[in-house]
Amino acid sequence: MSVDDLSELFEGRTRLVEKLAQRSNPLADARAVIHGLSEEEKLEALNAHPAIGAKTLSRRSAAEQGADDNPETLAELQRLNREYEDRFGFRFVVFVNRRSKSEIVAVLRERLTRSRDEELDTAVQELVAIAEDRWRRS
Repeated sequence: MSVDDLSELFEGRTRLVEKLAQRSNPLADARAVIHGLSEEEKLEALNAHPAIGAKTLSRRSAAEQGADDNPETLAELQRLNREYEDRFGFRFVVFVNRRSKSEIVAVLRERLTRSRDEELDTAVQELVAIAEDRWRRS
C-alpha cells in the first residue's frame, strides 16, 4: 500500500502514514505501529482527521457522516467538539459506522467523561477502525 493510499485512509500524510507505508501489511500492523508512536505523532494523526459535522470534509468522510444536517444536532456537535478539543487537546475521532450524527452526540458526551489517557488510546484505535473499514469498502 502506497503513502497516497494510506493518506486517503487516514485523512492525511502524517508520520503514522509514513511509518505504515514501510510495512508489508500496514493495516494489520497499524496498532503495533501506533503503540510505538510518540504522543506528538499520535496527536498529528488525530488532528489530521476532520471534525464530526465539519462543513468541509473529504469525499470519504462526507459519505461516512451522512446527510443528517439537523441544525440543533450540528450546533451540539460543534459545541461538544470544541469542549472535547479544549479538554483533551486533540480532535474527537470516532468510527461512525453508519450511525447518525445524533447517535454520535451521545458517544461524544460519554467520551468527554474519560481521562485523557483513556481517550487518547480510544481515539487512535478508532482511527485504525476507520482506515480498516475504508480499505474494505474500496
